[in-house]
Amino acid sequence: MLRKLSFTLGAVAVLMGAGLWLSWPSSMTTEAEFTLPFAATAQTDDSEPSEVEIVNMVQGDENAPITVVEYASLTCPHCASFHKEVYKDLKTNYIDSGKIRFEFREVYFDKYGIWASMIARCTGPDRYFGVIDLMMSTQSTWARAGDDLAIISELRKIGRLTGLQDDQLQSCLQDADKLRALVAWYKENATRDGIRSTPTFLIDGEVYKNMNYDDFAAVLDEKLAEK
Repeated sequence: MLRKLSFTLGAVAVLMGAGLWLSWPSSMTTEAEFTLPFAATAQTDDSEPSEVEIVNMVQGDENAPITVVEYASLTCPHCASFHKEVYKDLKTNYIDSGKIRFEFREVYFDKYGIWASMIARCTGPDRYFGVIDLMMSTQSTWARAGDDLAIISELRKIGRLTGLQDDQLQSCLQDADKLRALVAWYKENATRDGIRSTPTFLIDGEVYKNMNYDDFAAVLDEKLAEK
């Protein structure tokens, strides 16, 4: 089964003095409320909305005739399978060839997914997709490492492999404004596009569920022929 989610417009991210907490929408099946395994310093639950700009992570020709948006969670096994079994060929045959513009949007099911997202984004747009590939290919290792400390340790290892130093990782993971902005960005995107499971794709604005490569290629070829 695909991993399901539901949400309202009530998602907010707040920092507490003892650590970083994330209060998910009350309508979700499981409320994900948590602390990071290191201290934070500010309390922002009553602060004004953050003005942090969230960069859209895009591959391919900006002027490509087709735009594909993937909604995925970094802790979703079906998303990891898609990246292992479909994405590689999709990149070779459609993204790198200039046929499609591909955008990746994170969905946050849990605290581990948002930690991973913050680290990936900290590496910058040029390295982001390589980090996503690494996180997806090693998901069964880092996402199931054990308790919070074990998982954050594995994510730090991935961050170091990309060239991030410990102080950079610490700064990224404690960025309360970025966390709050990411949650608001995810909520706005998913609400607008009616996202209820991952992976889900928008192909020229039309919603599609998870597909194998042949089916995905058939959809793309049909739309390209219409262009």
